[in-house]
Amino acid sequence: MPESTTQAETISVRIPSRLELLGVLDRVADMLSEGLDFDEDARSQITMSVIEAGTNAIQHGHKRNASLPVDIEFNVKPDALEIVVHDTGPGFDLKSINGDMTSPEHLLDPRGRGIYIMRSCMDGVDYDFSTSGTTCRLTKKRPPAHPAD
Repeated sequence: MPESTTQAETISVRIPSRLELLGVLDRVADMLSEGLDFDEDARSQITMSVIEAGTNAIQHGHKRNASLPVDIEFNVKPDALEIVVHDTGPGFDLKSINGDMTSPEHLLDPRGRGIYIMRSCMDGVDYDFSTSGTTCRLTKKRPPAHPAD
């Protein structure tokens, strides 16, 4: 990735709402985060979060209707990697999932476990619900650049 860019570079992926295609997102997220010098732990956190957000879009947003696409953008910014996952589903009441998704006891909850995982792995997890669907925005701060040897 060019270091001198100050604008975000965007990689867009559109997949049908089929769980077996989540591997595509996993590969794109892993290759991109490796190229951005994230360490192995951060790469795992990023890929796990992307898979979780994609799973939620497919299962909950589109009810596995393969005719509905899930749109994913990987925005490479100078200071962060931002991943935006969008489905056309009706959304949900974030507070009704569980009140506090920051504590580990929610890891075994039947609903909201993925939100807890994403919030544990990423620096930012935000949702936007609109008439056009649900958008999940994941943010991971980029590691500091290594000075040239």
